Amino acid sequence: MSPFEFFFSFYGLLLGLSVAELVGGLSRLLHERHRVRFGWLTPLLALFVVLEVATFWTSAWALYRPAPYNHALLILGLVTTTTFFIAASATFPRLVAEGVEDKVDLDQHFWAQRRLVLTCILIANLTIWGLASWLIHTTDSYAPLGDSPRYVIGYTLFLGATATAALAPWRKVAVAALLLVLAYTLWSVGESAVLVFGQGGWEATPAS
Repeated sequence: MSPFEFFFSFYGLLLGLSVAELVGGLSRLLHERHRVRFGWLTPLLALFVVLEVATFWTSAWALYRPAPYNHALLILGLVTTTTFFIAASATFPRLVAEGVEDKVDLDQHFWAQRRLVLTCILIANLTIWGLASWLIHTTDSYAPLGDSPRYVIGYTLFLGATATAALAPWRKVAVAALLLVLAYTLWSVGESAVLVFGQGGWEATPAS
């Protein structure tokens, strides 16, 4: 087992639990949909969180794969994935006990939890940004990343918009910031899709 495989067996498990928490929360709401006012803010927030989990799964491949095993890196991974799990667990509300017919309003839940959820996402990204910045300044193979306008502008936009969505006291500004950072994230996914489909597929490896 390589150092990365050992590290990722822990890191990937915790990220996977975050996805399970999101999917489980959504499935519970769909099961009790007669008691739920869905709105559109919490579904957008959930989409953003799950896309961020997938992004961090990808980032682990880029940042941690060449790294030696180190206990401090394991703790750093624990901090990152813990913040994601907290964000995922707060994205959807917990339903009250069976037999209670009170409606659950997801737009109200968004305004009650958006600071917690988005601040957790912000903390996780700042943690990885700090690690990437250290690698840029200490490792030759990562140095070109620091001169990339896409990296600098993209991270500045992402961190600024996420912080605004989390902390802005004006609701319209917070929603606009969330839409902006979600659009940027979806644009990044679209770029990846164009790249993989533009290559015309990939060769299958024959089973041994």
